[in-house]
Amino acid sequence: MFNNMNNERETKTGQYRSLQILGELADEEALTQRDLSKRLDIALGLVNSYIKNLIKKGFIKVTSLPPRRYAYLLTPTGLAEKSRLTYQLLQGYNRIYREARAGMKGLFAELKAEGARSVVFAGTDEVAEIAYITLRETELELAGVVDIEGKGKRFYGHDVSPVSEIAALKYDRVVVASYWGGQDLYEELLRCGVPASEIKAVFPL
Repeated sequence: MFNNMNNERETKTGQYRSLQILGELADEEALTQRDLSKRLDIALGLVNSYIKNLIKKGFIKVTSLPPRRYAYLLTPTGLAEKSRLTYQLLQGYNRIYREARAGMKGLFAELKAEGARSVVFAGTDEVAEIAYITLRETELELAGVVDIEGKGKRFYGHDVSPVSEIAALKYDRVVVASYWGGQDLYEELLRCGVPASEIKAVFPL
């Protein structure tokens, strides 16, 4: 079951990233891979991989920019694909919302029973927003928010810090509040010295 869910998550992540790129190109502005990497906060190598796939499928086209640079534009086929992906992912979000909401309620009740009073969220995607809404229905406190690239971000009134700065926060548990990047966040938390016993997640990692 977990393998199927992880495979589905990888597929959804690919669709989500592709939709992000198509969305950035939808206003007919020619963008370079570096532009897309900065706008979407995605590693340049990953952008390159998605770009190649989207070009192969005919969803975007290449244009030359001086000096010796390349930029990308959305094709009519790409515009249709953007609409299709938007609809498909919205359907998936409805299911993710239901599962995350139920899972968060159970997790927060479990943490309260264990005596926890405060949590840190790791991740700031759509699931983190669901987690925040659910947390406000409990007596638990949100002690902070961290993400892989946290500098300069805000999350419901909280400054988002890089995972590397989590030692500066006081908390009882860390909740991996991300569907798309949960595994990466979990591994980064471990690298930064957070014990596995203090890390909780709704979706399997």
